[in-house]
Amino acid sequence: MSSMAREILAFILTTSGWVLVSSTLPTDYWKVSSIDGTVITTATFWSNLWKTCVTDSTGVSNCKDFPSMLALDGYIQVCRGLMIAAVCLGFFGSIFALIGMKCTKIGGLDETKARIVSFAGLNFVCLGLCSLTACSLYAHRITSEFFDPMFVAQKYELGAALFIGWAGSTLCILGGALFCLSLSEGMSSSSSPYPSDRRAFVNSGVSVMSRAAPRSQSSHARRPLPEYTSPSQQFDKNAYV
Repeated sequence: MSSMAREILAFILTTSGWVLVSSTLPTDYWKVSSIDGTVITTATFWSNLWKTCVTDSTGVSNCKDFPSMLALDGYIQVCRGLMIAAVCLGFFGSIFALIGMKCTKIGGLDETKARIVSFAGLNFVCLGLCSLTACSLYAHRITSEFFDPMFVAQKYELGAALFIGWAGSTLCILGGALFCLSLSEGMSSSSSPYPSDRRAFVNSGVSVMSRAAPRSQSSHARRPLPEYTSPSQQFDKNAYV
């Protein structure tokens, strides 16, 4: 796979993951519970990071926003912060990725673009880790309360938003890792003594010289050897007196 195709694939993965992670913030069903009657479900309780609601059998929902941020449980505050940070990281990562990708005309030299797109990949990896941590922390709280025999309040189960967040986190981490691979290629291309254009020029010059070499050798081969006379013919015996 070429580097440009890999970057396009990484951009598709990271953008899709960022959209999925962003969609979990307004999603209602982070945790859900239901009270079943003899025939139908009489009420459904669900909650997210911002409010808790109950829906009766007629489809009417009554919601209550969390009254104060300082009065919230610690895990909800941590999940809020991590998810908001993940959305912001995805926004800046998308901008850096568009600048640093090879299929765009902005960003400067290949070495500079490789560094920019690697920084974008690092942002997406951090995005995935933040979202993964938030969803896992929220799910751990739900499961610990569900399996605790001493917990007598309403017990909840995992909602759809957690699975969407886990899927988006995985896509962001995979795409960010693919973006980070561009740094090694950019450094390897910049470590060569000549740029790509000059390397092509040098290679063409070498081929021309290699074609011209047999001609020069043949001309040297046809050149007659010089005739040398022996010292005895040039000097007589009186020259040594």
